[in-house]
Amino acid sequence: MSTRVHEFSWPDRVVVGVIGAPGERAFYLQVRAGKQLLSLALEKQQSAALAEKVDEVLDQLGSVAGNPFSVPSGTPVELVDNDPLEGVEVQFRIGAISLGWDQSMAQVVMEFSPLQEEEDTAPEDEMLVLRIPVGTARAFAKRTREIVAAGRPMCPRCGEPMDPQGHTCTTDAP
Repeated sequence: MSTRVHEFSWPDRVVVGVIGAPGERAFYLQVRAGKQLLSLALEKQQSAALAEKVDEVLDQLGSVAGNPFSVPSGTPVELVDNDPLEGVEVQFRIGAISLGWDQSMAQVVMEFSPLQEEEDTAPEDEMLVLRIPVGTARAFAKRTREIVAAGRPMCPRCGEPMDPQGHTCTTDAP
């Protein structure tokens, strides 16, 4: 089986965004370079974990003694992207995510592989390889955390999402 690799180095835009109301939101990773646009579906939990890990990698790089790379501790204002998603046509749903650092290019490297269904017998597999500079990575993580936090609030008692129509807390059971 061959693998079709969608590769983006130094993309113009990389964001996580949502479509839908809280409680019914669908999450998407979207990457654009020039006219090339790629959208992948992912879960809220994957989005949250990815943002956390990107920040961890950047924080570790910033704390290395003698690190030759300038790693911003916050999000550079000029890289903030609060625009909505562009036309979403999902290429695949993300299954596995890998995160790394390319020292030769001073870029965070993310690899996304599709969720494999048991009956999946496609002749071609796909993956996204994304390389972004540290400032873009910091902005990506910030926006992603904000998108995740904008959903339904979590119940402080049971930890489940609370719906706008009300919430029956499982810890209230007799």
